[in-house]
Amino acid sequence: MQYWLVKSEPFKYSWDQFVKDGQTFWDGVRNYAARNNLKAMKKGDLVFWYHSNEGLEIVGIAKVVKEHYQDPTTPDPAWVAVDLKPFKKLKKTVTLAQMKAEKSLAGMDLIRLGRLSVGAVKEAEYEKIMEMAGM
Repeated sequence: MQYWLVKSEPFKYSWDQFVKDGQTFWDGVRNYAARNNLKAMKKGDLVFWYHSNEGLEIVGIAKVVKEHYQDPTTPDPAWVAVDLKPFKKLKKTVTLAQMKAEKSLAGMDLIRLGRLSVGAVKEAEYEKIMEMAGM
């Protein structure tokens, strides 16, 4: 199993709306590194849901339920989407400030590549964030 992080602006699509919907497709990615991360996602992988712009915090965990396929928002075959389903809400959110203060997370894509909308998360990073979230 691998771990990932996706960023969503809560005023556009929040964790609460995701939970209400029960499932969503992750589309609209137009960055090659983020696209490559979508392509690497496998069914069953866990994905941190990060609220960007407002909140700046990880709020929950999604699960990949369908691997990459043609992004339905464009005919360009270069772009893909994946399907995600809510898995768990974190007991405590983990803020960007908390993650930046944690030395063991300094190499995390979210910290190093702040503009990347879909990032990889190493197993040790996942475990540390889960610990910080009280889980």
